[in-house]
Amino acid sequence: MADHLAPETAKGRYTRLENARRPYLDRAREAALLTIPALMPPEGHNSTSKLSTPYQGLGARGVNTLASKLLLALFPPNSPFFRYTIDDFTMEKLTGQEGMRAEMEKALNKMERAVMGKIEADALRVSGFEALKHLLNDGNALVYLPDEGGMRVFKLDRYVVRRDPMGNVLEHITKETISPETAKKYLRADLPTSASNEKTLDLYTHVTRHGNHWKVRQEIVGQTVAGSEGVYPIDKSPWIALRFTKIDGEDYGRGYIEEYLGDLKSLEGLSKAIVQASAIAAKVVFLVNPNGTTSAKVIAEAESGDIKSGVADDVTVLQTEKYADLRIAYETIGQISQRLSFAFLLNTAIQRSGERVTAEEIRYMAGELEDALGGVYSILSQEFQLPLINRLTYQMEQAKQLPKLPKGVVRPTITTGLEALGRGHDMNKLQLFATVAVNAAGLPPEINKSDFLTRMGTALGIDMSGLVKTQEQVMAEQQQAAMMAAAQAAVPGAMNIARDQMDPSKNGPSPQGAA
Repeated sequence: MADHLAPETAKGRYTRLENARRPYLDRAREAALLTIPALMPPEGHNSTSKLSTPYQGLGARGVNTLASKLLLALFPPNSPFFRYTIDDFTMEKLTGQEGMRAEMEKALNKMERAVMGKIEADALRVSGFEALKHLLNDGNALVYLPDEGGMRVFKLDRYVVRRDPMGNVLEHITKETISPETAKKYLRADLPTSASNEKTLDLYTHVTRHGNHWKVRQEIVGQTVAGSEGVYPIDKSPWIALRFTKIDGEDYGRGYIEEYLGDLKSLEGLSKAIVQASAIAAKVVFLVNPNGTTSAKVIAEAESGDIKSGVADDVTVLQTEKYADLRIAYETIGQISQRLSFAFLLNTAIQRSGERVTAEEIRYMAGELEDALGGVYSILSQEFQLPLINRLTYQMEQAKQLPKLPKGVVRPTITTGLEALGRGHDMNKLQLFATVAVNAAGLPPEINKSDFLTRMGTALGIDMSGLVKTQEQVMAEQQQAAMMAAAQAAVPGAMNIARDQMDPSKNGPSPQGAA
């Protein structure tokens, strides 16, 4: 619940909550320096400022690659990443009515395709990719889905948020910069003299939780923007506060890059040293013995292929002789790069060094790396995918593009991410069980094969209901097969009798012949 304190401006509240955000923001800027500096520029950065350039590109490559993999896993193209499901009690009623369940599932599937069509039309994947990059680097992002469609992403330095001990959002405030002319249009009134002379003004959007709904209002120079106050249902808010990790008792999440900041810092320092040393080693300087007979001027002015008089021992090339030391740094870089490649799920981490690498080995290692994202999928499915679908459904219901769903009966269920990983493991278990079942055909007759398969499936964690036939089912099928075989064997005999009856040569002379 929101605080019931004396009235406070949104600006004042934003300023108070900034202190709790400071450690997370500093950490995000530190991580951005080693990956993509534009994701979280240093404090005071503007459009005319220059951003630093890292000496290594593995951090930027890792963020982009991992964000792309997450995007494809959470929002796969050409297929819904969710499905509308009906609660069990309603489904039991529909099951008893012939054709009703199929018709209901057909209607729900049509609605799923309509929502996916809106996602494609509003190009939400573009903003979703931006949000995922911020989550990986900053650990936090705030997405806004306005009524007119589309999605906007707020970086951590443009909003503050407060949560309860369970992690539920209680309030958040965004800060945007607008011109005084735009502010006048929003306020529909004259600005104070001090504000009119400013080049830019701050627009604050304050959203607070009150019971089962959200209250929102906007503010400029301490004045509420005309027509900005509104109310949204608790699960239909256009603002979705995202975090990469859930830490109890903290208002903000932690980024993925923060977990590997040590390796990235080491890689940055060693890469800088290698690059600078390489530049020094690439510089060619000739030393000429001042007491020798060879002239330094002759050496300096000589063209390639010229023939000059002199002594070779009088001329040497300056060398750093640091190869052994730089070799240690180079090998350390390789080890750190390999660790980071595994962390970022890069293809270079999947294939080991060697000539004989099987395709099955690559598939297995790729699956192991994907499984490592299980914790990421779990929080993003609950705090990103599900609220996104609820908001899009609400938007389309308000616009009469979808029929209003009965509350508490139909609900969206995520089918990608962690759910997809679970289905993949189920498939692997069933394939292994099928192999065991084939091999069970060669067991000695003393072993009860049905009981053996049941125990094996239970050990693999497979739901065995209806998977293995009981002894009664096997005997019934054998009896039915025997009856069908007997019936098929009787058919040729019956056909021969009928053929004999129709053949005059086998039934005696015809009546005409007897006459």
